[in-house]
Amino acid sequence: MITISENAQKHFINLLSQQAEGTHIRVFVVNPGTAKAECGVSYCPPDAVEADDIKLPFDGFSAMVDADSKSFLEDAEIDFTTDKMGSQLTLKAPNAKLRKVADDAPLFERVHYFLQAEVNPQLAGHGGECTLVEITDDGYAVLQFGGGCNGCAQIDVTVKDGIEKQLIELMAGEIKGVKDATEHERGEHSYY
Repeated sequence: MITISENAQKHFINLLSQQAEGTHIRVFVVNPGTAKAECGVSYCPPDAVEADDIKLPFDGFSAMVDADSKSFLEDAEIDFTTDKMGSQLTLKAPNAKLRKVADDAPLFERVHYFLQAEVNPQLAGHGGECTLVEITDDGYAVLQFGGGCNGCAQIDVTVKDGIEKQLIELMAGEIKGVKDATEHERGEHSYY
C-alpha cells in the first residue's frame, strides 16, 4: 500500500528513538477524496492506535493507517532526501484526492476515475474541467466540459486526439468513442 524509502525509514527510526516506547508513525489523509485532500505523517503513541487501524510493519517501526485513509493511500510513496539546501520528507499519494477504483468496477466508475485522476489535472492548467455525463448503450462516453474548456479553440483536438484515444486504448472493447455534450460558447472564460 505505502512504499517508504530506505532513507525515510532511517529518518523515522531516528525520530522514533526519541519518543516513548511503542510509538509508531501514522500516515493519514485529511479531506480524502476531495480537491483539498492533504497527506500527512505524525507520531502515533500506543494509546492512539485504533482497533480498525491497519498496521504496516517495517524494520524498526510500524506505520499505522486508519481504515478511512486506506484506499486513498494506495500506491503512496514516502521519501527523505538531503542536499545542500537541507533535508525534506516528501509524501506522494496519487489517489488521495480520488479513491482508486477496482479494475472490475462498473465502466462508469472506471471512466469517471480516469477523467478525474488523469484528464482534469491537465485541463486545470487552462482553468478547465471535464465530467462524465453518461455512457451510451452503444459504448460512447458523453462528456461535459466547463471552465476554460468551454469555447476553447482546441477542444476538438483535446477530445479526439487526447481523451478519446486514451479511453479507447485503456478500455478496449468497452468504449468506442467520446461525444462532447457541451454547448461551447467562446468568451473571456475560454482558453485560447
